[in-house]
Amino acid sequence: MKKLSTGKIVLISLASIFLILILWSIGSYNGLVKSRETVTGQQANIETQLQRRVDLIPNLVNTVKGYASHETQIMTQISEARAKLSGAKSMSSKAEADTELNFTLSRLLVIAENYPELKADAQFKQLQDELAGTENRIAVARNDYNNAAKSYNQSIKTFPNIIFANLFGFSAEDYFQAAQGAEKAPSVDFGK
Repeated sequence: MKKLSTGKIVLISLASIFLILILWSIGSYNGLVKSRETVTGQQANIETQLQRRVDLIPNLVNTVKGYASHETQIMTQISEARAKLSGAKSMSSKAEADTELNFTLSRLLVIAENYPELKADAQFKQLQDELAGTENRIAVARNDYNNAAKSYNQSIKTFPNIIFANLFGFSAEDYFQAAQGAEKAPSVDFGK
């Protein structure tokens, strides 16, 4: 049996280490890509649910208009908030527009309380139920997105992934957070 020379052993060892580093680098990069794609998918889920709500709103507004035609200010505010949400591009601007739309929808539903015929209307009840279901879906989608964003952000900030994240331009994702003042209940003035 032939003995390997010291030079060959060193060369094989270096080649093995280099191969291990290459495979590890590929695995790390692919893990970051997978994590970022998970965040993107969860963001799309939020957008889908927000769009569902935006699509429900005209039906709800038209139903309320039939009973509360003099409540034009809230109808205008809902249209403006809906347009702002539809045009929002970044996650923070979507969160801000979502908060504004939630606020105006809450005001609309409070106003609807003043119209017993409207509350008894089957279409209004169905739309209200669909809206409530959509709000639940949005809450779940937000939570899933924030969890994916947290996992991704942690992975790009920990060693050794931080090296690849900086090298290949992986940047932190914003969380979907409620805008300032979202915790306050809407105020409605019936003395118009």
